[in-house]
Amino acid sequence: MAGGMFGRVVVSLLPIMPKFVIGWVARRYVAGKDLDSAVKAMKKLELESACTTVDVLGEEISSLEEADFFVEEYKRVIMAINKENLNANISIKPTAFGLLLNREKGLENISKICELAAKTNIFVRLDMEDHRVTQDTIDVVLEMHSRNITNVGCVLQSRLFRTKNDIKKVCESLKGYTDFRLCKGIYLEPSEISHTSYQSIVDSFCSDIDLALDLDAYVGIASHDLKIINYAQEALKSRNLGPGLDDGRANPPKNRVGKGQGYEFQFLLGVRGNIRRKLASEGHLTRVYIPYGGQWYEYSMRRLRENPDIAWHVFKAMIFPWSNRR
Repeated sequence: MAGGMFGRVVVSLLPIMPKFVIGWVARRYVAGKDLDSAVKAMKKLELESACTTVDVLGEEISSLEEADFFVEEYKRVIMAINKENLNANISIKPTAFGLLLNREKGLENISKICELAAKTNIFVRLDMEDHRVTQDTIDVVLEMHSRNITNVGCVLQSRLFRTKNDIKKVCESLKGYTDFRLCKGIYLEPSEISHTSYQSIVDSFCSDIDLALDLDAYVGIASHDLKIINYAQEALKSRNLGPGLDDGRANPPKNRVGKGQGYEFQFLLGVRGNIRRKLASEGHLTRVYIPYGGQWYEYSMRRLRENPDIAWHVFKAMIFPWSNRR
């Protein structure tokens, strides 16, 4: 209760909060400003039996020239993953590659990264942005697969009403190559198109997990909510999925390098490390989202608005640093 009230107070003060205060948040939830910082974080997490996925911070751009930076930086990320022999994927935002400015050029940029990643079995996750680009993002995944670039999957947000239909349509199109990350969704969407209450979002997330599993998709369960994590474990158990078990569904997804048997649990850097480590100790595959780059301020502000409890976790980490490991 105290944490929730504290977090809400912090969020109400965000418009007038000094940037250095947000910097305290960023130090915990962002690996750093450069690729070396991200590699260091990935190596540390591998010691805790965690896989990772790397995000170069930044999204919608205003010119195609800006997209060149993301193409080149993700090339460097892929090279670093291979050089250091890390069990890592990459996460990209389609708008950072110019998708909204010029669809063909955006597809060309995304294709370059997906093809390069495929050469060394690195999976590419297309992050989901706000509802304006939901269909465009799904279409990019389908387009990549139509070109036989199959190391690609998208994120779906359970707060959106459309998500169940999206799960069905993508599974029908991609069959055994379907690979989702399911999450609540960080973008606060209009009530006309999305669930807005906590319980309705949780209920939607849980039923999305059931649907995706029943349609034989690979499911990355990306949540820090214990209700959802506990529900997911029961959903997996009821389908004979879990540590040490082969995926026994009728048409299980294709095996991929660095992936689990049909599912994995995913966490943001710096959040619920204790739960992640417990799941890993039980034999579940866990993956941590590693953001880095110059746009740490914008990323941290979104995280605080979406989850005010983060402010409470940061406060505790500052006062009792030994009690709240990443």
